[in-house]
Amino acid sequence: MDTISFAAAGISVSVDLRIGHIADLTIRTDGRELKPLHRAPWIDEPEAALPDSLPQGTRWLSGDFLCAPFSASDVEPAPLHGWPANSRWHPVESAAIPGGWRARLRLEKTVMGATVEKILTLRDGHPFLYQEHAFIGGAGELPAAHHPMTVMKTGGRIAYSPKRLALTPGASLEPDPARGRYVLAYPAKTTDLTAFPRTDGGVYDLTRYPADGAAEDFIVLVEADHAGPGWTAVARAAESDLFLVLKNPAELPVTMLWISNGGRDYAPWNGRHRGVLGIEDGRTAVGHAASLGDNTLKALGVPTSFSLRSGGAVTFRHVLGGLPLQSGSDAPRDVATEPDLLRASFPDGRTASVPFDGAFLDGVG
Repeated sequence: MDTISFAAAGISVSVDLRIGHIADLTIRTDGRELKPLHRAPWIDEPEAALPDSLPQGTRWLSGDFLCAPFSASDVEPAPLHGWPANSRWHPVESAAIPGGWRARLRLEKTVMGATVEKILTLRDGHPFLYQEHAFIGGAGELPAAHHPMTVMKTGGRIAYSPKRLALTPGASLEPDPARGRYVLAYPAKTTDLTAFPRTDGGVYDLTRYPADGAAEDFIVLVEADHAGPGWTAVARAAESDLFLVLKNPAELPVTMLWISNGGRDYAPWNGRHRGVLGIEDGRTAVGHAASLGDNTLKALGVPTSFSLRSGGAVTFRHVLGGLPLQSGSDAPRDVATEPDLLRASFPDGRTASVPFDGAFLDGVG
């Protein structure tokens, strides 16, 4: 079995068990089907058409997945983003619960000696996938992140919970112009998300997608101190929907944006990976070794790894969801949660409220 699927009223999920990616999230509401997650264009192509060196997580790139570590696996040998993103997961249980469905999966391999579990919960009438990951046992420091990706045919608008700072690492993803291109300055930083420095001396608006032509870029947003969850909201123009990603900032203090809009010219990307935005909430720097050593985020007081412990467990939670929007709607100015609902408030004064498990991100329930 390569896929497991399950559902609750108004929502369904499929997981690619080969690599643990959330292959599909479908939300049914107001007579519509919302499918906010991305699926790589080469997934259905034959193996012979793809590079032999391609990591399995890139070969079957889709939806959302766990990175442990995030980026380079240069402490314990593993592919890019670690074994959770590149190797098989096994269903432990998948069954109805009162008012919904819950599935628990276990990674075939261990990470730093830890058993890794993925707990996915759907609730009737909630347009959200509630995710929890657990590292059971093990030893050492481990950076980790989620890697949800959405895609926009004609772009969209993006809003965020308050951020303290936005910064790029020391080098771009594609420094060789024969292989790709980028537009952001590296390294650079700003507190104004509408005016991040570009390599040409201009500024890039991180609240619009795309803000420029073909490019491959990566930027880190550091959460500010504020009440409530951390969140990112993407109003997809052509799709007329709102993709929502929520976290507990105490667990996942950074949000990393992967802007992938035709900026890679080599296989399997071939300039066709367009309109994709990764919203990668984590506790990490870029790479395992970098996360353990001195880094810019640590200097700002931001933790960049979890401490595994023998006989104990490290867990963190994350939420993905979506709402229908009217064509051309803007991103919300605010997203707030209460015990039983989530409310998005828009610049034109409208609000949208939907059922939400307000205790979930606090580790309750």
